[in-house]
Amino acid sequence: MAEKLKKLYKLRVPNEIVALIRNLHPQLKRKVKSALKLIISDPHSGKSLKADLKGLSSFKVGRFRIIYRIASNRVIEIITIGPRKTIYDETYIVIRKEAQKK
Repeated sequence: MAEKLKKLYKLRVPNEIVALIRNLHPQLKRKVKSALKLIISDPHSGKSLKADLKGLSSFKVGRFRIIYRIASNRVIEIITIGPRKTIYDETYIVIRKEAQKK
């Protein structure tokens, strides 16, 4: 009964990330979509990031990472998705661009 009362978070995904997911290999696409469902049901399941990326979380999907933040009003914002090798550099770039807009 408590499960039914548990409110899920909403997901905010930028168009460029939607396009990226759409173009993934079908097997990886399924894994990413499953991971997004897990993040929606338990946003604290990811690893909290530190230093310049404080306030963001990372969810592991094989060699890929989903970087996201928990925003207000039960919204999860996907920041970047990509291979672990480059994802953190890409995330720094996105965060810097966001800061410049403010």
